Amino acid sequence: MATFNKFFSSVFLAVLYASSYGNAAPWPTNAKHGTHRVRTLGKGVQVEAFHPPSSYKTYGAGVDLASSFTSSGIEDKTVSYISSELQVDSAKVTFKSGYTQNGQSFAYAKQVHNGIPVSNAVANVAFKDNKVIAFGHSFVDTSKIAPSTPSVDVNAVIPKTEEVLEGKKNEIEPTLEYHALADGSVALAHVFQVQNDEAGTWYKAFVDAHTGDLISVTDYVADASYKVLPVNKELITDGLELVTDPQNTASSPSGWHSDGKSNTTDTSGNNVVAYKGSVSSTTKQSADNLVFDYTYDTTKAPDVANNVNAARTNAFYLVNSYHDTLYQYGFTEASFNFQNDNFGKGGAGNDRIRISVQDASGTDNADFATPPDGQSGQCRMFIWTATNPKRDGVLENDIPLHEVTHGLTNRMTGGGTGECLQSLEAGGMGEGWSDIVADWFSHSDSADVTDFIMGQYVTNDPAGIRSHPYSTSASTNPLRYSDIAKLDEVHNIGEVRTVHPEMVLFKSLTFFFLPNPL
Repeated sequence: MATFNKFFSSVFLAVLYASSYGNAAPWPTNAKHGTHRVRTLGKGVQVEAFHPPSSYKTYGAGVDLASSFTSSGIEDKTVSYISSELQVDSAKVTFKSGYTQNGQSFAYAKQVHNGIPVSNAVANVAFKDNKVIAFGHSFVDTSKIAPSTPSVDVNAVIPKTEEVLEGKKNEIEPTLEYHALADGSVALAHVFQVQNDEAGTWYKAFVDAHTGDLISVTDYVADASYKVLPVNKELITDGLELVTDPQNTASSPSGWHSDGKSNTTDTSGNNVVAYKGSVSSTTKQSADNLVFDYTYDTTKAPDVANNVNAARTNAFYLVNSYHDTLYQYGFTEASFNFQNDNFGKGGAGNDRIRISVQDASGTDNADFATPPDGQSGQCRMFIWTATNPKRDGVLENDIPLHEVTHGLTNRMTGGGTGECLQSLEAGGMGEGWSDIVADWFSHSDSADVTDFIMGQYVTNDPAGIRSHPYSTSASTNPLRYSDIAKLDEVHNIGEVRTVHPEMVLFKSLTFFFLPNPL
């Protein structure tokens, strides 16, 4: 357990680092991976998302806080430390979120101007025993900042933005935020969410409040007893098992079949609802006392009734198992996990994961949308078409485990906002983390270190969907950190970050997400 806790502490620092990696990291100075990402949206419109260059520091055993800070709560301590460190007025800093566990505190803040937050100017601090052990920020110069009173009404820009993004504004009310741009200016923006459930798109749009132009987006979507495929198995060909009482009540105190208000007898509960088509289209127990004994028949099409029930059951079991496991290593209510009822333990509730199996809106893929804490994560699992009969992505565990890890990393990076990991390199980090956590679940102990292949079952290809197996052997996988400079796609970048020898030390089960360049 101590080794695993060391691993997850590394994850905490890694996701703090992910929103503050620019100037402190050894990237080439001319690289734009860390600050830019061009997105093609809706009807072919291109928007270049920007995150200001960042700095990040770690302090080994820690640096003592000023005595005037030590008696403060985490909110006041965070604001006081950041304003002191950056020599800015405390009115320029607002506490966003934070939590404390195992004697360590993790805090997230934003830069503000005239009481309005700067969406992409953020800071994070890690404290331990009244010491600062890590600090990062991307605060910006505000000498070229727009007036804080809009000259364009938000209701005038919503229809145009909906048309561009080919969706509709959802129920979340618009806000007013500043947004730092690549030219050094800071725009005032109307901010609202635009969704298209049929197409599976979900954006947070930033529209200039003085010109009405779409200036940036946050893309919330990342392009991964019960008869199930146990969580430590990868492929349905490894064999289904009837698993009894797999829930961990230390992680899910009401069990898996409670939505926080009432008990259920289907594939819905406090942590997840697994369905096909509509959220109400779940799988019911096959016998009394919560027995879900449906056997998936790979010789038949995925959409035959018993296979649909088996798919929903596996999805429900897998996401719950993931929830309970990661909860033990710190992905809790206070650190922005996904639950309807947070049991008074912090964070925002009403956000269990929705996993749609055999989703009709796509094929040969899967995705996960991570909105802010308090809004449900959305996972879509598709059918894969390389074989006859076709194959169901939710029956290859590495794919849904990869996808729900996007929820973990997008929530924890940036303090529950879902807005970080948007630049090209940061997106690659997210893809790499998703692969490595899927790999981690497939290992039963620290000596069980074998090559790992993503997507081999659904594609019917022993090479899988990545360019090389993940391996500790340089001859099996020759990718090196220096290869990132030649890549411009997040999954390819993620492969390099994941395969780096310092990232796959399964012999100690300690993961390092901060590699040295090769």
